[in-house]
Amino acid sequence: MVLRRPILRATSTIPSAVSTPQTCSRAYRTTIPQRPVPKPIPFIPDTTAFLTAIGRGLSAHSAKIPSWDALFTLTSVQLKDLGVEPARSRRYLLQWRERFRNGEFGVGGDCQHVQDGIAELKLIEAPVPAPARGQTQSLRTMIATATHDPGTRKVVVNIPKDQEGPSNWENLDGVKGYVVKGAKNIKGPYVEYVKGSGGLRARLRLQEGVWEVRRGHKVDGGERRRAEVRAKRRAAENKEKNR
Repeated sequence: MVLRRPILRATSTIPSAVSTPQTCSRAYRTTIPQRPVPKPIPFIPDTTAFLTAIGRGLSAHSAKIPSWDALFTLTSVQLKDLGVEPARSRRYLLQWRERFRNGEFGVGGDCQHVQDGIAELKLIEAPVPAPARGQTQSLRTMIATATHDPGTRKVVVNIPKDQEGPSNWENLDGVKGYVVKGAKNIKGPYVEYVKGSGGLRARLRLQEGVWEVRRGHKVDGGERRRAEVRAKRRAAENKEKNR
């Protein structure tokens, strides 16, 4: 008796050796919704003021950006087409743009009284806010000292140019970045003291780089080449000593 292998017919369940190519497609969004354009603030009222404040020479490109809305909507490619170079300047501009959008301002960003780019600062002695429920007032504020009366605190506030003090004395918040040094001195970045005020009054003026984040500088070739550069320097010094 001869055994024969069964003949596989076309109806066999074994898959065909030739596979049919299949395409995979997925739906994706071609555009990302833009975040809303923030409103200007008294210290930064327009595009020129913004580019001047963040520094790094970007104020030279202020004429290339037509409006405040364009400043917060132009892409990096569009900024490049407008001539904002080099690439690190565009990255820096986009970083500060997002900071501003998130309410992260530099000095003077919380000033509400600004005239012609100048914010008036004054050191005043204000009443200490009432403690919240369950809290007790600080012993330091209850005792009179040589620099302040009991129940008061010294704070640097922003006032209108023609006023001697704030219109509302309750729950005063000091200007961020400025503190009281000693008995009666305002200390902070870019302070311009008012002559004859004895340090009690000062001005913050909008100028180039007032919000600038300084770039680091390479020391001995930078982080990656520092060991190599210093080794070569030591070898050269030792060679000079052994002569």
